[in-house]
Amino acid sequence: MEMSQGLHLAKNERKALFKMLLKLRKLNLIVEVTPGKYRLKAKKTEPEDRKGDRKEAQASRGGQASKGISGRLVLHQDGYGFVIPEEPIPNIEGDIFIPRHAVEDAMHGDRVAVEVRRTGFSAQGQRIEGRIVRVLNRAHPSVVGLFRYGPHGNVVLPYDTRIHHQVEIPPGQELTAALRKKLGFAAAEEATTRGRRLPRLPELDGAVVNAELVRYPRGGLSPVGRVIEILGNPGDLGVDTEIVIRKHHLPHEFSPEALRDAEESARPVSDADRAGREDFRSLPIVTIDGETARDFDDAVYVEKRADGGWRLQVHIADVANYVRTQTTLDTEARLRGTSVYFLDRAVPMLPEELSNGICSLNPREDRLVMSALMEFDAAGRMTGSRMVSGVIRSAERMTYTNVNKVIEGDKEMTARYAAMAPHFANMKELALLLNARRNEKGSIDFDLPEPVIEFDEEQKMTNITRSERNIAHRLIEEFMLAANRAVAGYLLRRGIAALHRVHEKPDAKKVLEFEELARAFGYSLGVENLHQREIAVRHGRVPAPAKRGKPDSQGHGRERGMKVSLPGAGELSITPQHYQRLLKKLVGKPEERIVSYLMLRSLKQARYAPDSLGHFALGFDEYTHFTSPIRRYPDLVVHRALKWALANPNGSPPPDPHPAKGTAAALYSQRGLEELATETSDAERRAATAERELRDWKTSQFMEQHLGDEYEGLIISVQKYGCFVELMEVFVEGLLPIAAIEEAAGTRCIHREHEHAIVANTGPDQRRGRGATPKSKQRSWKLGDRVRVRAERIDPMRHRVEFALIAN
Repeated sequence: MEMSQGLHLAKNERKALFKMLLKLRKLNLIVEVTPGKYRLKAKKTEPEDRKGDRKEAQASRGGQASKGISGRLVLHQDGYGFVIPEEPIPNIEGDIFIPRHAVEDAMHGDRVAVEVRRTGFSAQGQRIEGRIVRVLNRAHPSVVGLFRYGPHGNVVLPYDTRIHHQVEIPPGQELTAALRKKLGFAAAEEATTRGRRLPRLPELDGAVVNAELVRYPRGGLSPVGRVIEILGNPGDLGVDTEIVIRKHHLPHEFSPEALRDAEESARPVSDADRAGREDFRSLPIVTIDGETARDFDDAVYVEKRADGGWRLQVHIADVANYVRTQTTLDTEARLRGTSVYFLDRAVPMLPEELSNGICSLNPREDRLVMSALMEFDAAGRMTGSRMVSGVIRSAERMTYTNVNKVIEGDKEMTARYAAMAPHFANMKELALLLNARRNEKGSIDFDLPEPVIEFDEEQKMTNITRSERNIAHRLIEEFMLAANRAVAGYLLRRGIAALHRVHEKPDAKKVLEFEELARAFGYSLGVENLHQREIAVRHGRVPAPAKRGKPDSQGHGRERGMKVSLPGAGELSITPQHYQRLLKKLVGKPEERIVSYLMLRSLKQARYAPDSLGHFALGFDEYTHFTSPIRRYPDLVVHRALKWALANPNGSPPPDPHPAKGTAAALYSQRGLEELATETSDAERRAATAERELRDWKTSQFMEQHLGDEYEGLIISVQKYGCFVELMEVFVEGLLPIAAIEEAAGTRCIHREHEHAIVANTGPDQRRGRGATPKSKQRSWKLGDRVRVRAERIDPMRHRVEFALIAN
């Protein structure tokens, strides 16, 4: 094969040529360059011993396929996916792309072993591709979906669009125990239905079911399952919640043993229980929670000292006294990791006898607590703290709304809670001081609203509004932050290992991405040495860029040197103050919501860890979670460590502690804490994903009633497939597809990634006879633009509203 040297190729032709050269390389052929010609010739082979040495050297550099890498598979609904490595891979950044044909028999969420190669290319450059070689752990013991009778067999169609296999249900395996009883089958064995003609049951046809997998996909064969639950029909009240619970495999039923243990533990507080505890029952201690809260795990009391200083008491339910280590209750709590709160119900971490009973700090009832007693000077600086076990009797169950009304001087509420009004005034004053001290440390407060769905008496959705935080929310937040920090400091001073709540410094790449977005609004974090620096690549060349107004001229002309952009500093010198200062500049601006959200996305996700790594967003060097043991397992672990510390005031922790069975005070080994940190962080993310999915589902159901309505909206994100728009009148977010923009514009539109805009591609300016339409005359839809849209349709798979653009 010969070609003329100096041939100019278009971008798509260069890609095709490059792919062809890769294929030739696999065939052991290389291209030999001679003056004026290119010639194919066979590549010299290496002896096997030399080949092995070369492979080993390449593998050490990350340039050769690597086996033994494990991670979690995240599938896209189109069939391809990504493996998130469990451990960092040398010389490889990011996740491993898995093409559709390389997914094999794995399912979304499975833990897999993957072989990786540096063979993929995308618009951003080289992409790490891989192939799944083995499934290590299955993520789905069951699949929730729609049951369908079929001419060639019964199937369940999964609700999760990332599970691409329909589940085959053999004859007889569609019958639950109740259906078997209805049909007169005495046993739940397959033999009782084998060879029998089974009727088509209306309870099953088109119903939502939960199917246990008895055989996973293998060799191209579909998985096989059996129906274990019939949840109801699509659209029935509450079925959507049941679907989300099972889709995310949330443990939602307690074992009979756990329920029995909870009932036995939920006895009234006795004199024996109160022995050895500090008695706070005479103080006007109150709980402050939302109107719909049912479990109250924190209560507070504030007292102003004569010298101008402050005393703050934070009392937390002593859950560890009732949930002992390695008991059935403990096993169930650890399995859940956290309570999950949906709009219409909660999936609690503990049985109701504990969560809403003996562990809940109900008013005018004796309750056992773990208490953080803190002292502050007149400026709100903590001067001392003490941890004790105690007993309280809450004076009142207060709500955020009513406390705020008392503080704001509402006559009715002030008269109703006249005895408590001075205490609420003290709480406000101290909370403002604590907040001021946090601000000095650079603590970041995004204060982003959450959607609140309003229902009528018949449980029909009437509106979706933005959540609002008043001073009552803020004072409880400040008091809980202070208590969590005091407990973390106490345990660290004592050298006692426990779970910490950590939030690490953001990555330079994420900060650079944010800076690029913020620049479109005229903002910057102001981080020194953050600007990119360009480095010339030795021997690297790139084609000449297109000339202005002549897009077809790309690649014509002299090649240019290749350059790459790198962060200005290897170690990013960023502090919470950078974010805090920018947030202050944004207050009251139209773009405040968008830029604040983009800032939040640039930060890492908070997690649990056995080591105190600090909390970047709060500006704390040490922090833990202590204040919610009813609903968070990490808090329960911290309570056990604190109990051990108080029981051994002068003792040192053993070198490798292991909690004994049935104790309230316990220490954990480093390895045990690492396992707990991973489990509880995963449980937290699982719960948040489930809560968000159901909220989106409810939102789409609400908007289904308003299809055809027009709204004012704000573009909060721009992607190649369209813009995400947040409505002004109702707190709903949806997609404005690029096809809808093109229909309104009457022309083809293109996505300009670096401008964060979708632009109408109007082509050459015919009136001028040359060149392209000037930028000033191009129609565009950019990040932060206001648009008028119409609710057009609901995406049934993503539970997302899609808009049509109303031309101005």
